[in-house]
Amino acid sequence: MRLILRKDIENLGEVGDVVEVADGYGLNYLIPKGLALHATASTVRATQHEQRLRDAQIQAAKRSAQDFAGEFSGIELEFSMRVGADGRLFGSVTNRMIEDALQEKGLDVNRRRIVLDEPIKKVGTYDVDIRLHQEVRASVQVRVMPDEASLADEAEAEEAAAGTEEAAVAEVEEATEAADEVQVEVAAEAVVEDEPEEKPEAEEEEEKAE
Repeated sequence: MRLILRKDIENLGEVGDVVEVADGYGLNYLIPKGLALHATASTVRATQHEQRLRDAQIQAAKRSAQDFAGEFSGIELEFSMRVGADGRLFGSVTNRMIEDALQEKGLDVNRRRIVLDEPIKKVGTYDVDIRLHQEVRASVQVRVMPDEASLADEAEAEEAAAGTEEAAVAEVEEATEAADEVQVEVAAEAVVEDEPEEKPEAEEEEEKAE
């Protein structure tokens, strides 16, 4: 039988195509599901008209998305987060947070259009895509930085590390000085032992008499 498709069907055709199919396939599946109509002159004209309207709507939506994408040019979003010593966040930056930050800049985007494979969990700079249309995407730059409390913790840690290093250096210097003093004492004792022992004068006279 001869049908005109109202939907794209894989391995069969696209909307508006006139196709030949088995009667059972057409009558029991395609027509009851609203996927096709009998291909009469009137249904062909009506379906093709619907398709032209649909194509026009798709192109209008695409142009609108392209215009909207231009508003994202140069947009940077900054997030100050609590950060651990290894740069990992206590928490994460989510697409909901990005949605809120964009709204503050006057850009209304549903968070489901914000493309994040997973929440951001480390300090750094990220390029995040926004899917405005099937064929149109925009991009914003997301910078994640330590908050003031994290910076204060880092400063304290660096100060403590510097104090520990100074103490270690001082300890090494003290140990070196002590070792030098011991070496000096040992050397002095060795010199004393090497000096010949002086004999009493009486012993010297007896030896001469002999």
